[in-house]
Amino acid sequence: MTVHFIGAGPGAADLITLRGRDLMARCPVCLYAGSLIPRELLAHCPPGARIINTAPLSLEQIMEEIGAAEARGEDVARLHSGDLSVWSAMGEQLRRLRALGIAYTVTPGVPSFAAAAATLGAELTLPGLCQSVVLTRTSGRATAMPEGENLAAFAATGAVLAIHLSIHVAGKVQSELLPHYGADCPAAIVWRASWPDETVVRTTVGELARAVAASMERTALILVGRSLQAEDFAESRLYAADYDRRYRPLGREPRFPAPGAEMDTATDRPLPEGRA
Repeated sequence: MTVHFIGAGPGAADLITLRGRDLMARCPVCLYAGSLIPRELLAHCPPGARIINTAPLSLEQIMEEIGAAEARGEDVARLHSGDLSVWSAMGEQLRRLRALGIAYTVTPGVPSFAAAAATLGAELTLPGLCQSVVLTRTSGRATAMPEGENLAAFAATGAVLAIHLSIHVAGKVQSELLPHYGADCPAAIVWRASWPDETVVRTTVGELARAVAASMERTALILVGRSLQAEDFAESRLYAADYDRRYRPLGREPRFPAPGAEMDTATDRPLPEGRA
């Protein structure tokens, strides 16, 4: 018996991996976070599967369901929204499974920040502007932020910020970001990325608090960074015609040899043509 933890993606029923879909199709038990996962995804469960919405359950009740499935020898598909590596509450379940000696697997999913960036048509890391993305949040009732992990500290880096679970304190977010990004820095709010009722508001740091729509709930994502609307940025050297790279060697002494090229053992570089 195995518990298969599956990242169900940001919302759209077809944004689940093939592996996740196939695991669901062969598990007679499915536990899913019903507050964030569309019911359309449950169509991948086999006929007659025991399907349980874990939104109203405690951790102990969830573990009881898993224990009952183990007693029956039935595999479990455990669905969480987005990707399991961040804010999924998977860690505490895995710890209990390890203590009980119950086998598990983990299948990643499409994270919400990636779905939001796709909706915006944005590459978050543009040459010369930004090469880092920080996934963070503000403190909440369920989870406080550790000392040192605060918006001001992350904003000081100039990285693109993907701020989760913080739309309800947009004013506080704005005030902490303003000194580092300036009022004109592009920002966007994306609620329910990839869902049919997806809502997108493009704004700036200076207008962030006023841009929050009344319909947006806690799960809305705030993205902040110069790359969100940039057009004046350098092009990557990766595809430059004069860039010597492994898959496109250039010149008489390319950095990487073509297949079958003779090497100079003194320099560990390919020998020029005619010197082999």
